[in-house]
Amino acid sequence: MSTGAAQADSATNGLARRPFAWTFTTPLYVGSSLNPINSSIIATALVPIAAELHVSVGATAVLVSSLYLASAVAQPTAGKLAEVLGPRRIFLSGVVLVLLGGLVGGLGQNLAMLTVARVLVGIGTSAAFPCAMVLIRRRAEEAGLDAPPGGVLGGIAIAGMATAAVGPPIGGLLVGAAGWRWAFLINIPATAIAMAMALRWLPKDPVPDRGHSGFRKVADRIDLPGILGFAGSMTALVIFLMSLPHVEWIALAVFALAAVPTVMWELRKTAPFFDFRGLAANGALARTYLRQALTLLGVYSVMYGMTQWMEAAHGFSTVGAGLLLLPMGAVSALLSRPLARRNLVRGPLIASAVTMLLGSVGIMLLTSHSPAIAIVLVSLIFGITSASTTVGNQTALYLAAPPDQIGTASGLFRTFGYLGTITSAVIGSIVFRDGVSDHGLHTLGIVLVAAGLAVLLLTVLDRRLMNRDPNRQAGTPDTSQSPKTPHQGESSVSTPTHTTITPERTALLAMDFQNGIVPLAPDADALVERVKGAIADVRAAGGTIGYVRVAFTENDWAAVPETNKAFTAVAAGKMLHHEDTATQIDERIAPEHGDIVVRKIRYGSASTTDLHQQLTDRGIDTLVLAGISTSGVVLSTLMDAADRDYRVYVLSDGIADPDPTTHQVLVDSVFPSRAHVIDTTELRGLLGSA
Repeated sequence: MSTGAAQADSATNGLARRPFAWTFTTPLYVGSSLNPINSSIIATALVPIAAELHVSVGATAVLVSSLYLASAVAQPTAGKLAEVLGPRRIFLSGVVLVLLGGLVGGLGQNLAMLTVARVLVGIGTSAAFPCAMVLIRRRAEEAGLDAPPGGVLGGIAIAGMATAAVGPPIGGLLVGAAGWRWAFLINIPATAIAMAMALRWLPKDPVPDRGHSGFRKVADRIDLPGILGFAGSMTALVIFLMSLPHVEWIALAVFALAAVPTVMWELRKTAPFFDFRGLAANGALARTYLRQALTLLGVYSVMYGMTQWMEAAHGFSTVGAGLLLLPMGAVSALLSRPLARRNLVRGPLIASAVTMLLGSVGIMLLTSHSPAIAIVLVSLIFGITSASTTVGNQTALYLAAPPDQIGTASGLFRTFGYLGTITSAVIGSIVFRDGVSDHGLHTLGIVLVAAGLAVLLLTVLDRRLMNRDPNRQAGTPDTSQSPKTPHQGESSVSTPTHTTITPERTALLAMDFQNGIVPLAPDADALVERVKGAIADVRAAGGTIGYVRVAFTENDWAAVPETNKAFTAVAAGKMLHHEDTATQIDERIAPEHGDIVVRKIRYGSASTTDLHQQLTDRGIDTLVLAGISTSGVVLSTLMDAADRDYRVYVLSDGIADPDPTTHQVLVDSVFPSRAHVIDTTELRGLLGSA
């Protein structure tokens, strides 16, 4: 074996044994912590900034809102860019922007410079989480994991949410000891560490396509008009929300003017930035976004609303208020990882809703004379809320998002979280509009009780969550550090679990189910009945059905060259004439109006047809393959579809081959590396979870 081959084999074995080594995960954790810490660390610096720059405290609110606005727009954008250009490149670009923002803010002499710094920090820190999710998902698929890597997602949960609660106490200590500029300058050592780790340990991205055609392909996948339309719409929406209770009509008008054409553009786009159709069909993902927004409304209301109340109404110092919220971050950090290791979804989400209700009732009972221990207890309850909602919703996101869209979906997950956070600031400004008081705090508690009830209903009434937990039994070991080890006789290649198929973008291809070929398949009648059921399931879900048959005209026979070993015999024997009964599709699964039907003259379904163009015109990006034979049309179509970047599923009980041994080898050892091998029952479940 050559040295290069030995090194490659060693690397592959290392990935199989320990796909998520600390060298891979640590830079992801560090990067993912930058956004939440910067989101919350500024809270204790607003008053000192206002005093030194001689502006009102209310004017410094732009430093909070500017980062939220930048992050809400940049998170899904960074996710999309990571999917297309490579997660490592986008991760490193984000770190550079955070470094620049830290320098501008630390040297800033006026509010405008500080605002620019916060925007840079917001854009830069937004890259880490979606890039991390892309890298994690790809590494899990490479390692053949069949469940979410719970331990790694737990680490991301700690970095992504628990650290937000640590922001106020860290900010209080920094501002109290070294001045408000360190709320910005802290990013310089943090980014230096993140940069060194990423350059050293994160896997390099593939080299992008070169030349004009490569640039056009990348530009089309990025969907710049969609990104710009989303940015304009989201900016106007956030400005409108932050202006409440005063209604900013201009912002609302701009939102409408930007949103309507953007939605129309995205609905026509084959690979849109914001997949409205996919989100509408993927109810599990949409509900995950909504739960995250409502729960973060509660968590951030505590971090900001209670901080204001503790300082203005209760009389605590900036440092004291930050320290009283420290247990919230500590509990969140301690619970996140062990919860995530179990890969649970429904249980943590119920716990999140219940603790949010309990904590909100606790807020309603606090007064400016309450002892510090009572405030700590409320923060502890919300620490449980923070951990359980982050773990549950993050695992639900991993399971529900299409694998090739995990970056954009993760960014939108954070965007919805920011909408909840912004709404919490709006509610805080409304309840405290006449001054920070116990009455305003109690009103805030009532609002949070209503939000908690909504989260509880979204969880307990969601039947899809009943079967969402990947590990059904208590004590299931964590699979985040090593892939499933196959038992003797099992395939060594594992296909990752995917929980949804978007029917509107999916086509089931019934290939070569024609009268002259079906009888050649083992147990042919049962095979046709299974495929008939799968066709009915896809039709009912709103998917597309495509039929492929192999048949020849006289000109086709004449055009077969002597070099073609397989089809020379067909041409010589004048077999499979396109008008013969033998080449007609089995009437038990006959096409219906609106189905795709193509005639081919080679093995592959798209090799001598316009099938790919028809699928593209309908916005299809996912194929489900059924056909006869496994070693012929199925194998050829799968390889071609994978090369064309379709998401491919093969129905293991919807394909057959005259040679059972060849069939089994392909299904067990070849297909899983290029497609997801499922059966017709699993297909029904995937369609039903959308």
